Amino acid sequence: MKIIEDALREGRSRLSEYESKLILASYGLPVTAEILASTPGELRQAAAQIGYPLVIKACSADMAHKTEKGLIRLDIRNDAEALTAFDEIVAQMNGAAKTVLVQQMIRGQRELVIGLTRDPQFGPCVMFGLGGIFTEVLNDTVFRVAPLEKHDALDMMQEIKTHKILEALRGLEAVNREILADMLITVGRIGLEHESIKEIDINPLIISKGQPVAVDALVVLA
Repeated sequence: MKIIEDALREGRSRLSEYESKLILASYGLPVTAEILASTPGELRQAAAQIGYPLVIKACSADMAHKTEKGLIRLDIRNDAEALTAFDEIVAQMNGAAKTVLVQQMIRGQRELVIGLTRDPQFGPCVMFGLGGIFTEVLNDTVFRVAPLEKHDALDMMQEIKTHKILEALRGLEAVNREILADMLITVGRIGLEHESIKEIDINPLIISKGQPVAVDALVVLA
């Protein structure tokens, strides 16, 4: 895949969020609508194309932990807010390419995580669990060795301690488990088909009206 080949040729060990989600989207995984912007003019064009409300983030392969570094602005409602967010984020990017990601705002009260890690013994292993900023603290995740069958993916959903979060509750629709199962199977397939991919981290995977959408993603290369 050209994105991966180019990154390796440049000596990079990780892809940007935008590049990572291009790979996921090429496999049919649901990701946010988003456009890169490097100037105020490009920002306005992206906002007009996607529509408000928006999320604006710093976008660089060198940028990790964007939330902690104040490099994300949520629920942007108009051009004035967008331009202010653009100026503030670019000012904090410290020499990195001054590019932001203009992204569709996805609303949802449930956050999951899907990932892939390449184990030295077992090869690509798929991870599923509770996502968001508390993923590492709560540690409610399960793993399967790729390739996955549909029953493997469905079993993973039942094995997390908080599996009831996938059901209809408090006015929220049940999560579409068919789509979720397809995503888990596909992430395993990506790992099998691309040996240079060491890790995939899709977090958060927000559930919006029962549908999972990858809001942030990172691909790490071997």
